[in-house]
Amino acid sequence: MPFVYLLRCRDGSLYAGAAKDLALRLARHRAGKASRYTRSRLPVELAWWREVGGWGEALRAELRLKRLDRAAKEDLLRAEGSDAGGGEDGDAPPAGPGAAIADGAGAAAGATAARRRRR
Repeated sequence: MPFVYLLRCRDGSLYAGAAKDLALRLARHRAGKASRYTRSRLPVELAWWREVGGWGEALRAELRLKRLDRAAKEDLLRAEGSDAGGGEDGDAPPAGPGAAIADGAGAAAGATAARRRRR
C-alpha cells in the first residue's frame, strides 16, 4: 500500500510527498537523492504519514497536502500527532494518523488556514 507523508526539513519547512515504499523513499531523501528541495535542506525527518488505499489516492492526498499553507500543515501535525512513529531508523510505519487528508476531508486544517488569512 502507498503512503502520503510530510517531512520536516532542517530549515523547518514541511515537504509533502507520496511513496509506494516509505522506508526506501525516506532513505533516498536522507541521502539527498529523492528531490532537489529536500537535498538542499538536509537533514530531514519524517513528521507525519498515512497509508492509503492506492497510488491514485496517494497522489490526490499529496496534492491536497501541497495546497495547504504552512499554518494548516502545522495544525494537521498538532491535531493528528507529529513523530508518527517513523523514527530515525527509517523503517516504514505499518500505518499512521491522517485520515482527514487521505480521505479528502482536510476541511478542519483548511478552515483554520482560511480564518487566519481573513484576519
